[in-house]
Amino acid sequence: MFDTASVPVVAPAGDPAVEPQPAGESLYTGSIPVTTGSVRVAAPTRYPGDALPNARRALYVVLLGALTALGPFTIDLYLPAFPVVQHDFHTSAAMVQLTLTGTMIGFGLGQLIVGPLSDRVGRRVPLLVVTALHVLASVVASLAPSLLLLGGARVVMGIGAAAGGVVAMAMVRDLFGGRRLVVMLSRLSLVSGVAPVAAPLVGSALLLVMPWRGIFLVLAAYGVVMLVCSLFVLPETLPRGSRGAADHTLWQRYGSVFRDRVFVGVLIIGAMAFSGLFSYLSSSSFLFQDGYGFTPQQFGMLFAANSVGVVGGVQVASRLARHFGPQWVLAWSTAALVLASVAIIVTDQLHLGMWGTIVPLFFFMTACGFTFPCGQVLALDRHGSAAGTAASLLGAANSVVAGLVSPIVGMIAAGSGITATTMAMVMIGCALVAVVSLWTLVRPRTVPMLAD
Repeated sequence: MFDTASVPVVAPAGDPAVEPQPAGESLYTGSIPVTTGSVRVAAPTRYPGDALPNARRALYVVLLGALTALGPFTIDLYLPAFPVVQHDFHTSAAMVQLTLTGTMIGFGLGQLIVGPLSDRVGRRVPLLVVTALHVLASVVASLAPSLLLLGGARVVMGIGAAAGGVVAMAMVRDLFGGRRLVVMLSRLSLVSGVAPVAAPLVGSALLLVMPWRGIFLVLAAYGVVMLVCSLFVLPETLPRGSRGAADHTLWQRYGSVFRDRVFVGVLIIGAMAFSGLFSYLSSSSFLFQDGYGFTPQQFGMLFAANSVGVVGGVQVASRLARHFGPQWVLAWSTAALVLASVAIIVTDQLHLGMWGTIVPLFFFMTACGFTFPCGQVLALDRHGSAAGTAASLLGAANSVVAGLVSPIVGMIAAGSGITATTMAMVMIGCALVAVVSLWTLVRPRTVPMLAD
């Protein structure tokens, strides 16, 4: 097994990701065990990941991406089944949406626990324990005889899925920094951005061959695969010497990142962008299936088309951020979120039909793809020594805020049904908050360019 804790690294001067070391000592010492033998790294490297072979680096990206996707798939895989779940439990659409809200809140709370814990005890142990919890809760959800028990199981599933995304981001920050961090986080953002829109496509396909309860057994199997890979393939990326001191309390870790106005600003931007996206996700099954007459499979194809926008946004954003800075990419992407949301309302009020909603919605999703990786880079590059805590706060804010905001669409539409306008009203509110946060807290002109 490859253990990155054995890669020698010379800390760059002033790097916030590196704890002070005694004179004459490096952060890591030793050799790199690989399948072809033991290779001694003689030349110093800025970050541990710089010494990784390309094949090993690619493997880690795939596995960390799959871990990141576990959360979005847990949340969104059963979205196409909402109308069926509503029918089977003889309940309202708003009650079914609450099971989604419960998952989001559980996901957020789980990240608040796992992130700081991983800074203190290492990355692997919290990842293994919480992923095992996800597997058990998924089995319970598949057998739930009532909506109440299903909702409870979904909360625990959210907690169980929390480790994947936060630990994956923290592991990437353990291994990389500077502009290479932009590239690696953009790949994880690609997964986290595509997974929420691809999951309903997979879910609609699963509904062709199994009842909605089978979706939760698929999620249990997914969790088992991730558990095995985490146990036997992924290394511990946080050496003992770099873990939080015993007297460094949870609140002190949170305080260290909350005192950074740029971090707070991108935290709000990310949460608002994700909440706008999730307002669409939580209401789209009712809007497009009940309003526009889509079948579950057509609904899934719509999600697949929108995923192209997210993929394109993430990939272009990573290149632009390296040249112009992530803060300036955010300046354009947050403005695009506002314009796309306004366009949805205008086209709906002009009665331009289904395509009047789909086209500006595609641009909104693309703008989300630009926003997610740039916010993560600005947050994590500034807090390498507390990467788990910072990543947990980013993920928790996205999950909890989105879980609280998304039901507002149903509340606005109570009695009249969900329309494109009611959906976009929430989206534009989220986008405006993101714009205000960028210019009042982040202040792009004050943020320095990333190091090489």
